[in-house]
Amino acid sequence: MIDISISGLVKSFDLEKKILDGLTFQIDSGERVGLLGKNGAGKTTLFKILTGEMDYDAGEVTIATDRRVGLISQIPIYPAGFTVEDVLHSAFSRMQKLQQEMEELPHRMEKGESDGTILKRYGELSARFEGLGGYDTDTAVNKVANGLSIPDEMRQQPFDSLSGGEKTRVNLGRLILEDTDILLLDEPTNHLDLHATEWLEDYVAHFRGTVVTISHDRYFLDRTVTRVIEILDGKAEFYSGNYSFYAVEKERRYQERMKQYQKEQAKIQQLTKAAEQMHLWAFMGNDALHKRAFSMEKRIERMKTTDKPTKERKLETRFTAREFQGDEVLQIKNLGKTFGEKELLRDVNLRVEGGERIALIGDNGTGKTTFLRMIVGEEYPDEGRIRTGPAVKTAYLPQIIHFDHPERNLVDTLLYAKKNITPQSARNQLAAYEFQGEDVFKSVSVLSGGELSRLRLCMLMDESVNFLILDEPTNHLDIASREWMEEAVEAFDGTLLFVSHDRYFINRFATRIWELSAGTLTDYPMGFARYRAAKAEEKPRTEERRTAPEKKDTRQPRGNRNQQAARRQLTICEGGIARLEEEMASLDEQMAANGRDAEKLAALYEQKNQAEAELAREMERWEELSLAIEE
Repeated sequence: MIDISISGLVKSFDLEKKILDGLTFQIDSGERVGLLGKNGAGKTTLFKILTGEMDYDAGEVTIATDRRVGLISQIPIYPAGFTVEDVLHSAFSRMQKLQQEMEELPHRMEKGESDGTILKRYGELSARFEGLGGYDTDTAVNKVANGLSIPDEMRQQPFDSLSGGEKTRVNLGRLILEDTDILLLDEPTNHLDLHATEWLEDYVAHFRGTVVTISHDRYFLDRTVTRVIEILDGKAEFYSGNYSFYAVEKERRYQERMKQYQKEQAKIQQLTKAAEQMHLWAFMGNDALHKRAFSMEKRIERMKTTDKPTKERKLETRFTAREFQGDEVLQIKNLGKTFGEKELLRDVNLRVEGGERIALIGDNGTGKTTFLRMIVGEEYPDEGRIRTGPAVKTAYLPQIIHFDHPERNLVDTLLYAKKNITPQSARNQLAAYEFQGEDVFKSVSVLSGGELSRLRLCMLMDESVNFLILDEPTNHLDIASREWMEEAVEAFDGTLLFVSHDRYFINRFATRIWELSAGTLTDYPMGFARYRAAKAEEKPRTEERRTAPEKKDTRQPRGNRNQQAARRQLTICEGGIARLEEEMASLDEQMAANGRDAEKLAALYEQKNQAEAELAREMERWEELSLAIEE
């Protein structure tokens, strides 16, 4: 059964350019479709057309009969005084109407109405109400609220008092609770933390209806879609797979089209040269050759040629790293921070060395941005101290980009920010960040979130920094811009500390994970994949402790918070030592098996040396942690 059918859809916002130009596709019931395309391609416009919020110029749009469409893109306006709880329960409006009618029917029977149809109607309504889950709405609300990190205290707050990200989370929860057949998700993970994003992935995987997703989160797309529709120049291109398949297949198609284009151009060039030669010979006395030359030129005109395939231009500028002298980049001792009654950080002790790449992760509201702001001096700790090395030069890209003078245009903004720079140099730098032509004279105040990030990066990347701090660097960027950002970070050889919920970004760069939860910062000296494995091992042990019968604790007191943190680090360290020992045993076996292959043996020997060095560091760390616990 076809849920969505689009045929020849045309939509334009001015006379010169059609944003959708003959768009045609169909989506079957139960499909999981990713809708891709660069910013401004018309993806959100298409969603608004599907929900009837926006009209179109030509074509046909058909939604299957009796299929309910739910869209999460903008925040609806709710009545004044509506709490978060009210918003979540508004998802059950159809059930509430059924309940009202069910409550009216007994009153009618009490007043003497004995028509058999009333009793029959009550039975029908009761069965339908139960089938829709009407007797279990509180359980459904609690499940969704827990999954999307909507705590009980937030559920009692007025909806209007929430931040934009919190409103998006609540509205997504309302949409999920509705009896919806077709889910349209427009950047659903933008304001979700890792926990909520993974919960949403699981929900989409088990959703019985059809899902169409606009997203720049490549991990989310890989786990939730089985087909990709890309809007390109107003038309649809189709890919039968997830995002990873799309990325490979798109490059393959580009190379194929480029080969076809080059082949056609070579043929045209050959025929053109032959026609020119014939004309030349005809002028030398062989008039009959003119006719053959004209015939060849007409053949060239009739040839069907492939348009030259294009790729989006990549930004070429890179971060430049200042030479770093010394080992210590950052030292944090006994750091503590509270806001009102909420304790964000306590007893944090960390040391960062040159060249490390650290991901700071945790649920929304745990204090990650506050922690970064303390490191760069924009916030002050309540206790403890933060010290950077004497040769450290820091650059900070905040999550919310702010300019002191948004009324200035882009050129003037750069001229005021950078001394000894000419207007032409400013325009050249802006052009490297895709601000070209008249765009450079736009006011900063009219830029989108992604454009603001690009402008701030344009100002940062020219500085010679050796400690780069990024707060959600990919949040407002499309996929092409995210890939450019990743290439820029890849080329940076200084120290990196970043907050991100983009698992693709974390997995690519993090060599160390700082997890912030309930005021405690846990240090995992490993990449994202090993961190996830370590967390998976911790979870069963935690659940086992919760379900075990309570016993009287006859042991000595656990000690202070520093000791508790050290015990957690010790457990992680012991797991790392065990893995390294297994790795070295495996390398010994491989070396024995490849004793006659000198090249292979040398490579394995180098791997073993690295493993031994890492094991020595882990053993030294284990001794330090053991001593800390004893003290």
